[in-house]
Amino acid sequence: MIIDMFESLIDESSPTVSNLANAASFLYNELTDISWVGFYILKNQTLYLGPFMGKPACLRIALGKGVCGTCAESKQIQIVPNVHKFPGHIACDSASNAEIVLPIIIDEKVVAVLDIDSASFNRFNDNDALLLQKVCEILQHKCSWSNLC
Repeated sequence: MIIDMFESLIDESSPTVSNLANAASFLYNELTDISWVGFYILKNQTLYLGPFMGKPACLRIALGKGVCGTCAESKQIQIVPNVHKFPGHIACDSASNAEIVLPIIIDEKVVAVLDIDSASFNRFNDNDALLLQKVCEILQHKCSWSNLC
């Protein structure tokens, strides 16, 4: 199962940035129809680009801005079937058409978000959200989030 494979990659004794790098690579290579996978780390009301796979991305996203900033501010999973219809969407890659973003929450505070893009419209659904929520839970429990950014 994909979750068992993923969990075996995450090493509690390794730096969080290393685990996030492996997580991004794993998801990028295991999921289908994906154009970008990465993490944004929250510090001082700003999301900063973390480990990712895909084309170069936006370095900073303000809290509440775009899909990632909305996810971080609301602490809610964002499934966007068509990013061009999302108010305030930040287009780091013009080929991206659908997006899913999940918060990583420690002690009721968002510390990072997992962001995944696809060139296909309507790529993400509730099943993806459930799978990726398990990924985020593993990262929440097995990584040290203090002083990451």
